Amino acid sequence: MNDARFEDGREAPLNLGALDDDDLAVVSALVQDAVFPATEMRWDRKTQRFALLINRFRWEEGPARVAAPERVQSLLVFSGVTGVASNGINRKDPDTVLSLLSVSFDFTDAPGGHIILTLAGDGAIRLSVEALDVTLKDVTKPYMAPSRKTPEHPE
Repeated sequence: MNDARFEDGREAPLNLGALDDDDLAVVSALVQDAVFPATEMRWDRKTQRFALLINRFRWEEGPARVAAPERVQSLLVFSGVTGVASNGINRKDPDTVLSLLSVSFDFTDAPGGHIILTLAGDGAIRLSVEALDVTLKDVTKPYMAPSRKTPEHPE
């Protein structure tokens, strides 16, 4: 009997949750460089959910993505959201496309705090939450990135 190898795994859509800082770091890495129109953000006050429909770069594919960069549409959902604030975003312009750089969490009154979505171009979204509860779920099949390029972050 042989041990399973990573290469033997099947490609499947992501469906992940984050309930602590370590989980959130994984989700943040997977959504880095996701792009979405400003019109694809929704906060439902009644259910206390904030959701983004993002076009996520498939970082989990590693070096293979350099030759064939792919994106996939995903839902990024935050639960227990009691307030939303943004800076540097024109939500009314349907042509505004935002690029997500990172997702972080700052405790203010444990287990509550603020989730910060840092955007390219000095934009940010701050979610006041009762506790850290995030879901990332792929909702389409992967597709070739329209730019045909892997995002770069010069140091």
